Amino acid sequence: LKLAMPTVNLDGEVTLLATVPGVVQSLKSYAVTWQKLISRVLEEQLKKVPQGNGPLAEIDLWREKNATLSALAEQIKLPEVQKVLEILQEAESGFTEDLQIVLSDLKKHHMEAQDNVKFLSTLERHLKNLSTGAGADVISNTIPSLLNALRLVWIMSRHYNKDERMVPLLERISWEISARVRRVVDLPTLFREDIAAAKIKVTEAKTTLEQWKKCYFTTCIQVEESGSERYWKFDVKHLFEKTDYMASVCQELHDIFQVVTEELHNIFIPELTTVTENPKAINKLRREVNIIISPMEDLPFDPFSRKSAHDWALVMEEFREDVTVEIVKRIFVQNLKNPPLYKNHPPVAGAISWSRSLFRRIQHTIIRFQEVEELLATERGKEVKQMYLQVAKKMKEYEDQKYRQWRERTEHMLPLLLKDTLLTVSSATEERVTTKKSICFTLNFSPEIQEIIIETKYMEQLGLPVPEMARYVALQEDKYLRYTSKLKAMLDRYHKLMDMMNEAETKLLDDYVQELWKILKAGHKRLTWKSVGIGEFIIQCTQAIGKFELLVHQIHNISEDISSKLRSIESTNLFKFPHPKNGDKLPGAKEFFDYVKCEQVKDVEHMVRKYSAIPPLLIEVEGRVANTNSGKSPKLASYYAYWEHRIYQVLTQLIVKNLQAFNASVLANVPLLQIEAVISVPEATLQPNASEIEKMTVQAIQDCVEVTKHFVRWMHGTCIECPPQHVKADEVVTFSFYSDVSQSPLIIEQAVLITGNVHKLLASLNKCLNQWKRYDLVWKSDKGAVLDRFAAEKPACVIFDEHLQFYMKVAQEVTQRTLIKDEQFIRLQLAPLASAVQENAKSWVMSLGKLLNELAREELFRLQDEIQVGVLSL
Repeated sequence: LKLAMPTVNLDGEVTLLATVPGVVQSLKSYAVTWQKLISRVLEEQLKKVPQGNGPLAEIDLWREKNATLSALAEQIKLPEVQKVLEILQEAESGFTEDLQIVLSDLKKHHMEAQDNVKFLSTLERHLKNLSTGAGADVISNTIPSLLNALRLVWIMSRHYNKDERMVPLLERISWEISARVRRVVDLPTLFREDIAAAKIKVTEAKTTLEQWKKCYFTTCIQVEESGSERYWKFDVKHLFEKTDYMASVCQELHDIFQVVTEELHNIFIPELTTVTENPKAINKLRREVNIIISPMEDLPFDPFSRKSAHDWALVMEEFREDVTVEIVKRIFVQNLKNPPLYKNHPPVAGAISWSRSLFRRIQHTIIRFQEVEELLATERGKEVKQMYLQVAKKMKEYEDQKYRQWRERTEHMLPLLLKDTLLTVSSATEERVTTKKSICFTLNFSPEIQEIIIETKYMEQLGLPVPEMARYVALQEDKYLRYTSKLKAMLDRYHKLMDMMNEAETKLLDDYVQELWKILKAGHKRLTWKSVGIGEFIIQCTQAIGKFELLVHQIHNISEDISSKLRSIESTNLFKFPHPKNGDKLPGAKEFFDYVKCEQVKDVEHMVRKYSAIPPLLIEVEGRVANTNSGKSPKLASYYAYWEHRIYQVLTQLIVKNLQAFNASVLANVPLLQIEAVISVPEATLQPNASEIEKMTVQAIQDCVEVTKHFVRWMHGTCIECPPQHVKADEVVTFSFYSDVSQSPLIIEQAVLITGNVHKLLASLNKCLNQWKRYDLVWKSDKGAVLDRFAAEKPACVIFDEHLQFYMKVAQEVTQRTLIKDEQFIRLQLAPLASAVQENAKSWVMSLGKLLNELAREELFRLQDEIQVGVLSL
C-alpha cells in the first residue's frame, strides 16, 4: 500500500504556499485520495478474522494487521506528507478535519495491533508446544506456563484485559487442546495397539483435559490475588463443556481397557495356561475378547462430539452388558468346584448363594439391556441374550445338583451321627488305670452335625425344602451348643486337674480316679446325642470332678508345706565362718573350724525340727485319702516312699552345695583364718603344721556329711521313724540317711577336691618358707662349738668385724621383709619367724662381742706382762 505523492513543487514556506489557490487545490485532491485509501484499509482490517480455529491463527492475524497498518503509518510520517498536511491546515481547509479523524483511527488501530503482537508473542512458544509438542510431559508442563503467561497479558495489556478479547483466545486454546486429544486418542488405531500403551494414551489425554481446567481455576485465583481490578469471570460452562465431555469419554475408554486387561484377560489367562498345547483354544479365547471390543474400532460417529453423546452412551451400555455376562460366565465356570463363600456360609448353601448372586448380576444387566430396544435389536445384542440364557441354565443345573447331593447325604448321615456317644476315650480298657494318660476323654460331637445345622438354616433362607430330621436338629441348635460347651468345659477341668498331679499323687488317688472314670464312662459307653439324660450326666460329672478337685487342692497345699520345709533344709548354710576380730585379726585354724562346727550344731537342730514336722503332714494326707491317721496306711505306702526319696535328694543336694561352697571359699582370695611361721629347730615350719590343718579340713568335711545322721529313716511302708536297734548289749544302731548320702559320688568327688586344694595350698605356703633357709645358719649352728673353734683360731679383728656385720645385717634385713602372706583362704603370719631370726642374729652379735672382749683382754694382759718383763730387764 503506497500513498500517491503530489507533483506540485512544495519548496517554500508553508504560510506562503497556503496562500496559493492552485497549490492548495492540488494538495487537497491528494489528501482525498489518502483518506479514501486509509479508510478502505481500516475497514478491511477490522473485518478480518483468524484463519483457523487455533490460538496461533489469532497471533498471525494481529501480525498481519500490524504489518499493514505499520506500512500506512510509516508513510504518514514522511516529511512531504507532513508538509502537505501542514499547508492544508494553514489554508484552513474544512476538509482536514475529516482527514485528521481517519489518521487518528489509523494511529489508534496501529497502536492496538502493535500492543497485541507484543503481548501475544509471549504466548507463541507455549502455543506451539501445545500444538506440535511431543510427549505428555511437554503438554503437562506447557499448560501451567501458558496460563501464567495469559495472566500477565491480562494484567499488563491495554487490549487483552477485556472479556471480548480474552474469552475467544481461551476458547481457541481449549479447541487446540481438544484437537490434540483427538489426534492422540484415535479410536480406529487405538484399539489395534498394545492394550497397555493404549491405556497410557487415554490416561494422559484425560489428565491433559483435567489439567487445563484445574490450571484455569488456579489462574483465576491468582488474578484476584494480584490486585487486578478486573477478574476472570468468564462463562465456565461454555469454556469447558467440550473438554469436560471429552475427559469423560477418555475415562470410559480407560475403563474399557481396564476391564479388558484386569478382568477379561485375568479370566482367560488361567485357561490359556491350561490349553497351551491347543492353539485353536487360545485363538478362540482371544477372539472372544476381540468380539467384545470390536464395535469400538469402527464407530460411524465421532465419540468426542457432544452431538454423538447418545450414540456413544449406547455403545458403552452394550459393552458393559457384554462384559458383565462374559465375566460372570467365566467366574462361574472357573469356580464351580471351589466357589468363594460369603463369611460364615456353609459349603453347599454358600455355593448356591454364590451361584444365585452371579445370576442376579447378569439378570439385572439383561433387564437393563432389554429396556434399550436399539441394543437388543443388534446382532451382538442377540448373541448376548443367548449367552445369558445358556449361563442361567447352567447355574440352575448347578444349584439343583448341589441341593440334591446335600439332601441325600444329610438324610443318610444325620441319623448315624446322632448315634455317636458323647465322649471318646484314648484307652477303653477295663483294667485298673495307674496313669493319667490312660483316662484321656475327648468330646465326640462331630463337626458335620454343626455343619448340617448351619446348612439347614441357610437352605430354608434360600427357600429350599429341608429334611424333617435336619429341621428338628437345627431347632435344637442352642441345646446342642449348650451341651457341647458344658462338656468341653467339664473335660478341660478334668484334664487340667489330671495334669496337675505328679505320678506319686496319681498312684495315691488311684481309687478316686477310678471312681471318677466310672462316672465319665457313661458318656463313653451309653449316652448318645439322642439321649435325654445328657444334662443330668453333665451335672453328675461336674459334681464328681468338683469333689476330686477339692481333694487334689488339699493334698497340693500339704505337699507345698512339705516342699517348703525341704527347701528350707536344702538352703541351710553348714559352713558359717567367724568374723575377723578387732578389724583385720583373723581367727586361728582351730578357732575357725571349732566355730564352723558349733554353728553346724545349731543349724542341725533347726533342720531336724523341720524334718520332724513332715510325718504329721503326711498323716494329715492319710486322713483325707484313707480316713486313718496311723502313719502306716498301705494305701499311702508309695506316697511315703516318694517323699522319703525326695528327702534323700534334698539331703544329698544340701551336702553337695555346702561342700561346693566350702571349696569355693578355699579357692577364693579372701583369707578366712590365719596361721604362723615359726622356728622349730632345725627347720622353719607352720604352726599349726600342714598335717594338722589337713586333719581339721577332713574333719570339717566329715562333720558336714555326718549332719545327715540326725535325719532318721522311716520304717518300710510308713512315715514313722525307725527306733534305735540294739545290735549288741553295748551297741545301738540308728538307721539314718547318712549311709546312703555318704556314698554319693558327687559328695565323694567334692570331698576329694577340697582336700586336694587344701593340700596344694599348704604345699605352696611351705614353699614360701624355703626363702628363709638363707638365714638357717642363724638358728641351726651350735653356737658354743662354733665360738670355741673360732676362738681357737685367734682370728684378727677384721674377721670379727666381718662376722659381726653379717649378723647385724641379718637382724636388720628380716625386719624389712613382707611379714603377711595371703593365699586363698589362709593368711600366713611371718612376723614370729622374722622375730626369732632377729633374736638369734642379735644373740650371735652379743656372743661374738663377748668372745672378742675376752680375747682382747687376754692379749692385753699378755702384752702387759711382756712390757713388765722388758722393763725389769732394763
